[in-house]
Amino acid sequence: MKSFLRSSIYFIILFSSIHSQAQIVGDMDDESKLYAETKQVNQFFRRFNGEEDEKGDRYYPKDRQYQDAKLRQKYISILFDSQNRGIKNDLKEEFISNVTSKEAPKILDFHGDKWFSEVHTTFSYEGKDIPIVLFMKLERESKGYKWGIFKVYADVFKDYLKKDTSNHDKFLHPLSHELDFMNLRKALNENQQSVSQFTANNYKPDYLTLFLYEIKKGDLKFKTIQNVKFHFFQLNGWYFELSEFNRPGYNTGWLMSNLVKVADKDKDLLEKYIYYENK
Repeated sequence: MKSFLRSSIYFIILFSSIHSQAQIVGDMDDESKLYAETKQVNQFFRRFNGEEDEKGDRYYPKDRQYQDAKLRQKYISILFDSQNRGIKNDLKEEFISNVTSKEAPKILDFHGDKWFSEVHTTFSYEGKDIPIVLFMKLERESKGYKWGIFKVYADVFKDYLKKDTSNHDKFLHPLSHELDFMNLRKALNENQQSVSQFTANNYKPDYLTLFLYEIKKGDLKFKTIQNVKFHFFQLNGWYFELSEFNRPGYNTGWLMSNLVKVADKDKDLLEKYIYYENK
């Protein structure tokens, strides 16, 4: 019995020792990958701003290396999707030089505006799975911050919300008020498919209202999230997109997947493209 116990204890100690050694070796092998991967969006902010070291330990305003230009240059250079050949090296270099300038460095503000999330989801609607895009932004609440949906795009709703411009012979006469707008009965009951012709000229489709209405009715039910990405307009003169990459190697996690040098006059046009408002 004692011999059996001694053998069992020896086996446990030997197994634990081998397991620990293998774990240590595995950790050392993966150490550089661990440091290189930007696993969280918050970590992306800190690395971009130079607010943590290569091991993920935080720097604070009193620390000598806090937001250090050289540290930021090193980190930002590895925060790009290296497999994206559409982002030219000279553009990356110009961007890094611009945002780490000692005279006017540009820092990302997690609680600031001009950045938002694009969430691609799947919902069940009328017995079918449909894609819906939610645009969300971080907003101040009384006790902190929250994410709120501020725009929605759903291709399935497009025909419901599109303004009918096929003809202009249907309108409410400018003297309709003298009839107490009684002609609304005919306009709305007999022109259901072209009812948007009776809206004001500056009418814009509101996907979010219809989205919430269909959820409240119970006809639209959330199923899953396909992917998430973020859009940044915080840095004057620049726009970049942040996406998550799960793949082998060091260039993984949350990385910049698009970079554009953009003038203020062109920002509205770019935002409309992102919001699918040009469709």
